Amino acid sequence: MVYAVIMSGGVGSRFWPKSRKSRPKQFLRTVGAKTMIQTTVDRISKVVPMERIYIVTSSQYIDTLETQIPEILSENILIEPMNRDTATCIGLAAVHLLKKDPNATMVVLPSDHLIFDQDKFVEVIHDAINIVEETDCLMTMGIKPSRPETAYGYIEAGRSIAQYDCPVYVAKRFIEKPNKVKAIEFVNKGTYLWNSGMFVWKASVLMEEIKRFLPDLHSSLMKISDAIGTDEETTVLEEIYEEIDGISIDYGIMERSTRVNVIEADFRWDDIGSWTAFERFFDKDENGNIVKALNSKIDTKECIIFGEDRLIATIGVSNLIIVDTGDVVMVCDKSRDQDIKELLKILVEQQELTKFI
Repeated sequence: MVYAVIMSGGVGSRFWPKSRKSRPKQFLRTVGAKTMIQTTVDRISKVVPMERIYIVTSSQYIDTLETQIPEILSENILIEPMNRDTATCIGLAAVHLLKKDPNATMVVLPSDHLIFDQDKFVEVIHDAINIVEETDCLMTMGIKPSRPETAYGYIEAGRSIAQYDCPVYVAKRFIEKPNKVKAIEFVNKGTYLWNSGMFVWKASVLMEEIKRFLPDLHSSLMKISDAIGTDEETTVLEEIYEEIDGISIDYGIMERSTRVNVIEADFRWDDIGSWTAFERFFDKDENGNIVKALNSKIDTKECIIFGEDRLIATIGVSNLIIVDTGDVVMVCDKSRDQDIKELLKILVEQQELTKFI
């Protein structure tokens, strides 16, 4: 059986101050009428029925999740006591699925991505599932780049696996976010794909690789597995999570395993990882501004302005991100939007300001 696992515990810190711990990016409407997690569930429900869709999240988001996705089964909401990065999140889902179905195949998706060609998405997922069930590989989805993007990681595609009709390759290596020169080089070379963070694999195969490369995590997950369905499940989960050293699935498994393939996905995809990403989706005025606020302006150019009820007045400014959420006003040079994450680290150290995170 095929199951979907949607990771929904992140905060979306680069989208602050709109995205907060109390209401992170995946629960917001960014582009379109639905929230990001709603569109994610809609998209994968064309492949996997609702009763086999699982969401991994934090306890503080349960009410929001049940409001936005009322059709999700309560037993399919898996709670992490704390964030321990993606290898732990996905491993937790894997041991739950293996308790239910030893032959489970997992489609793993972030909750906060945009995909615009639903039919192509469904086609790629079906192709990936068929290959995984035939070969026992770990399949990641690489997006054919449309520009030299520096905000994404890349996957270098190696040898083509020619027996399949779809474009699938051995994953040669994973590359962290490059500088502009490298990004241009990757796009021009044509053998590099954006790392989408979407995966397909058998849960049993994933656990084999976790045991091989992350034996401590595997041991912890097995203790959690033994407690599933018992009166001790919640206590054991909390105790084990306290001990786990978090690591991403890319660092922990994908960059080390020899079983990784990458399937090329040629659909329009975006992770809306920063405020400047909106320039790809919203129309600009005659001066290059994106304005989603009550705004009066003079000589304002190339700005992104988001607000709620209050007037935002701008005079003689350019290339700024201005966001007003009622309790926070953020003004940021557009070229520094990746530094919002660093600003939040400073807020954490200032006790009196942590309420704004």
